[in-house]
Amino acid sequence: MFSEIKKSALVSIWFMFLTFPIMVIKVNTIEDTIIWRWGNLVMVGVGSFFLSFLWRYLQDKTKAKERQGYKDALSKFFYDSFIGNKKVFYPVILGVICIILFFPYLFSTYQVTIMTTALIYVVLGLGLNVVVGFAGLLDLGYVAFYAVGAYTYALLNFNYDISFWLALPIAGILGALAGILLGFPVLRLRGDYLAIVTLGFGEIIRLVLENWGEFTHGPSGIASIDRPNFGFDLSIVGSINAIYYFVFLFVLVTIFFTNRLQNSRIGRAWVALREDEIACQAMGVDKTKTKLSAFAFGATWAGFMGAVFAAKTTFINPASFTFLESAIILSIVVLGGMGSIPGVILGALILILLPEYLRAFSEYRMLIFGGSMVLMMVFRPQGLIKSKRRHYNFREMTKREMQERRNATSS
Repeated sequence: MFSEIKKSALVSIWFMFLTFPIMVIKVNTIEDTIIWRWGNLVMVGVGSFFLSFLWRYLQDKTKAKERQGYKDALSKFFYDSFIGNKKVFYPVILGVICIILFFPYLFSTYQVTIMTTALIYVVLGLGLNVVVGFAGLLDLGYVAFYAVGAYTYALLNFNYDISFWLALPIAGILGALAGILLGFPVLRLRGDYLAIVTLGFGEIIRLVLENWGEFTHGPSGIASIDRPNFGFDLSIVGSINAIYYFVFLFVLVTIFFTNRLQNSRIGRAWVALREDEIACQAMGVDKTKTKLSAFAFGATWAGFMGAVFAAKTTFINPASFTFLESAIILSIVVLGGMGSIPGVILGALILILLPEYLRAFSEYRMLIFGGSMVLMMVFRPQGLIKSKRRHYNFREMTKREMQERRNATSS
């Protein structure tokens, strides 16, 4: 106990030393006087002492639970009481779908636009979840595929007047090709080296878009991009609502495909590659095809959403595709839970919607964001909803088979 108090006291003294010039000294340039605010120093010292003590206490408590074989209560409650309980699951899902369907009629156009952006990030998070969560390949340049899709539609529409519906599959195909192009040089890389190469790839794409002015229009960007034509004339508000419904439909399609892939042969190969690459190869899994398929599939969804983003905003430029976008998408996957489809959806909604509703704290939004991520990494590294592996209970299966045989013989 005494050692913990001593450590917290040292932390408190260190914080007081660091914040002394900012929190204590105030210079009045008009009257040429210095105001000493010693009360602020006391508040910093006391606050940092108690926070450090609480932090250390929670860390020890978390480690003690892990040593005792503590199971994730939140994820267990989610899967057992919500997903596994059909009486709760279906009404809740039906209610969520009803809210989403009637959302444009209940809220303003601004709210619909923000929700559309959140749904776009849901798809981007699910796409990156394939690469990072399923296959375990740390990709810091995911925004490059997003930019490829956006510029594909923008350039085709600007130069050749090609409609959104024709450009959408082309954007997905070019995104997949960009994923394969990135995948080939990094087949032998993993961990930090893979992250650095993918980061460099994302920056290369951004610099090409910014400097190749004759082709991409450079920093000026591309304006007056056509919105999708849904077969009938729509006002601006109607077009925004139509794009919202289209993105929501795309979210459902993405959830269906990623869920099916997770439990498929290629999905299990991705998980095996993530757990142990050497053992994966020893079991006969083709590492090259597995990695390239993960990059290609994840990049395909980014290409689709890039085209949707260009159609939604009607203007794009390289500033929309910086490293910060890749960091946000990766944060969605990490916060929600790597490999967890419900977790990624929840993480995207939290990280995209909350900053919009915290504009009253605009000066502290990034501070809150950084602090919450640090707390998540320390106390809940598995994410909000941990991914659940499918498992088979041999005893239950044997009992079921015996019961089926008895029923067959009796009939």
